[in-house]
Amino acid sequence: MKKSLIAIAATLALTATSSWAQQVLRLSHNAAPGNPKSEASLKFAQLVAEKTNGRIKVEVGGNAQFGDDVESLTNLRLGTLAFSTNSQGTTSGVVPQFSVIGLPFLFRDLNHAYKVVDGPVGDKLNELAKAKGLVVLALWDNGIRHTSNNKRPIVKPEDLAGIKVRTPPDPITLDIFKALGANPGPLAFSELYIALQQGVFDGQENPLMNIYSSKLHEVQKYISLTGHKYETTPLLASRMIFETLSKADQQAIKEAAVEAGKLNRQMSLAADADLRKKLADAGVRINEVDQAAFAAKTKPVYDKWSQQYPDLVKLIVAEAAK
Repeated sequence: MKKSLIAIAATLALTATSSWAQQVLRLSHNAAPGNPKSEASLKFAQLVAEKTNGRIKVEVGGNAQFGDDVESLTNLRLGTLAFSTNSQGTTSGVVPQFSVIGLPFLFRDLNHAYKVVDGPVGDKLNELAKAKGLVVLALWDNGIRHTSNNKRPIVKPEDLAGIKVRTPPDPITLDIFKALGANPGPLAFSELYIALQQGVFDGQENPLMNIYSSKLHEVQKYISLTGHKYETTPLLASRMIFETLSKADQQAIKEAAVEAGKLNRQMSLAADADLRKKLADAGVRINEVDQAAFAAKTKPVYDKWSQQYPDLVKLIVAEAAK
């Protein structure tokens, strides 16, 4: 009897110790299931568990379950949230220099963008983010962005005149659409579908994968392939929480972030080719644009941002030219 009680006590102690030893860290994002951001977040959680032998469990809250992007950034800096696959636009509200990745018509395609952001540009942005209480674990993909609306096909910049376009809370995107003659305004992504449905905005701008996975095409008639800018999806960690982890666990998390980012990018590359047909089959009218005319109209955006962040703009333009 005595031996049996000792065995039970030992088992309970082991269970309690194992439970206590596992650290649960939350990750927040705003995407719908099936979106590359959502799938890569789940992959990141799986890889972190594997690489830390189960010591760290990442709990993923998609569809803004743990708060929208702005709230998530605040919680990262307060140390009440561990990770966020945040939007580049919202991140620029805390680290304004992130906006320069979205300079108009800077990149030829997705692979070109990846090469640039994975180099000195990404290193510099991580340095700036750390000063604001954030750690950039990896720069995932959020695609080349296009414009949708309910008024008319956008073929030339003049077609945007007077159209109310929702943008992320990102100053450079607002600058781009002001330069193109639209009437832009910021709004959280989680509120976008209803805003379009109710006519608060005529249109919006997003990569095709976001338009499709969040069903925005249900409330939009036209998609114009403007390709006006590229955005990353920064996978951010709370510096306050991250620096409490062991060096080994920090390294494991960084490796998991890069590996999961490969899945994210693969899905993005595949989606861009596949989704044009799916969206057209769903009844959306898709058109090409006179991209040279759009690029010419947005040159003042470069002038403005070169004055604000001359060294960083010079760096990213030089890296893109290589």
